[in-house]
Amino acid sequence: MAPRSFWKGYLKLSLVTCPVAMAPATSDNEKVRFHTLNRKTGNRIVSQYVDSVTGKAVDEDDEVKGYERGENDYVMLEDEELDAVGLESTRTIDIEMFVPRDSIEWIWFDTPHYLAPDDAVGEEAYCVIRDAMAASRMVGISRLVMYRRERAVMLEPRDRGIVLWTLRFGDEVRDERNYFGNIGSESVDGKLMTLVGELIDERTKPWDPAMVSDPVQEKLLDIIAAKKKGRKRPAKAKVEEAAAPSNVISIMDALRKSLSQEKGARKR
Repeated sequence: MAPRSFWKGYLKLSLVTCPVAMAPATSDNEKVRFHTLNRKTGNRIVSQYVDSVTGKAVDEDDEVKGYERGENDYVMLEDEELDAVGLESTRTIDIEMFVPRDSIEWIWFDTPHYLAPDDAVGEEAYCVIRDAMAASRMVGISRLVMYRRERAVMLEPRDRGIVLWTLRFGDEVRDERNYFGNIGSESVDGKLMTLVGELIDERTKPWDPAMVSDPVQEKLLDIIAAKKKGRKRPAKAKVEEAAAPSNVISIMDALRKSLSQEKGARKR
């Protein structure tokens, strides 16, 4: 059963408009979550904001956003002032432009959402926009207020639907040249490339969602199940610390040895 949509509004391209509904494409509902408790009473601990100087609790009505302009000196901004700089309409995804899909690198992608038509009448307009983007290999760029912030979003056709990605802000993506700029650019040995290519072939498998399972969560669930039944928690597995790798004298020899081990394991 599909989860309920958390946002409803309109998809708009020029004069073409259709009602749509949106739901997150990913979920963390299955993740093990913990509450912080008072060990003595077993009651949950409740957090609250306190004044950093007086130490007294602050009423919600007295909480206000502040921008620091100097040490312990802030400019206060009221909710109405913050709302005034946002989009006029928070319920319309107005596609402002299209860009080639390959021109947006994955590092700009933030959170995916499924965007679906919300009634039968608007479905045709939705499908036309979807198919036209797919045929031209273009994606739509728009802006939308989500999670109390105005965000740039990308609309991408996927199968019979459209995925809406929130995009990271320009100042959130760091310049890779600060990290990769000093790495050598000289060509590597062709023989080494061949051996690494063979090693990649040996380890190539079809994608399977099981590859990204969470073993830590599975162990946590085992501990919780044991405690529910009054049993002792499972003994902690001994983890042997890996020895520091010795200096590899020959990359060629190391690759050949690795390939030999891979092929031997596959035969077994």
